[in-house]
Amino acid sequence: MTDSGESADRDSTPGSTPDATHLPVLVERVLELFEPAVADREAVLIDATLGLGGHTDALLDHFPRLRVIGLDRDPEALERSRRRLARHGDRVRFVHTVYHRIPDVLADLGLPSVDGVLMDLGVSSMQLDLDERGFAYARDAPLDMRMDPTTGPTAADVLNTYSIDDLTRILRDYGEEKFARRIAKAIATERQRRPFDTSERLVRLLYDTVPAPSRRTGGHPAKRTFQALRIEVNGELDILREAVPAAISALAEGGRIVVESYHSLEDRIVKQALAKAATSRTPEGLPVELPGHGPELRLLTRGAEKAGEEEIRRNPRAASVRLRAAEKRGDDT
Repeated sequence: MTDSGESADRDSTPGSTPDATHLPVLVERVLELFEPAVADREAVLIDATLGLGGHTDALLDHFPRLRVIGLDRDPEALERSRRRLARHGDRVRFVHTVYHRIPDVLADLGLPSVDGVLMDLGVSSMQLDLDERGFAYARDAPLDMRMDPTTGPTAADVLNTYSIDDLTRILRDYGEEKFARRIAKAIATERQRRPFDTSERLVRLLYDTVPAPSRRTGGHPAKRTFQALRIEVNGELDILREAVPAAISALAEGGRIVVESYHSLEDRIVKQALAKAATSRTPEGLPVELPGHGPELRLLTRGAEKAGEEEIRRNPRAASVRLRAAEKRGDDT
């Protein structure tokens, strides 16, 4: 997920085509953060947003006794990562699911807990690169935007059926679009003439609707609307609000969670969830920590970490990443 709606993603480098060349963001830092939890022993980690498997490939190479459970809601991503990771054999297991269902996955596999959870949020490079998926506003394509193209409403369905009030809400809340009402009204008027089906017509409407001064200073006029539509179609923020607490609960003592976000809406949810779990639940004023009321997590990062200049130079899509990490505490720590 990205501020631009199109410029940053989970594991790619612009212009790459073979899946194996796609660069996972902050991979060295991810390996460093997971090392105390998974190195030199039999360990299990959930890659909750497998994508094209870049992070998992590096993790399996770096930690030879590690096993990974890779989750993704996109069947095509799972198939591509299955090919990419085939050399690791049965050390990786693939599950077609949405990542807030981590508890169900563990129950199905008979696992009480795991040693790590990685979440690399947002749209993947594969989804951006495939025109038929409709994520990128730079190319005319069907207005789909579903991360799992086998189920659920499309972006066209949202544009053609939502009320002006609902369109305004998602553009304002998910796209942080200050011209949300104006755009919603323009969409409602235009769809009466002909329903929306491809991106080029929507981009043209947005360009005509967003005032010229904002176009000159605020980036491409479509970026915020495309971001908002994608979040709405895929329920991304609602799923994330469930997924982070579920991941924390799934961790064994000493297990670690690492989350990479790509815009402020995601990062805020992650920050709040980790901070809540890292805060004591003992009422203020008591002289001792109540049993079972201590912090559940120990934060491993001071604020959100960003990619360095060299990584951004090699992989410009790392420019907007924000990484946060935490470790599961024991009952008496």
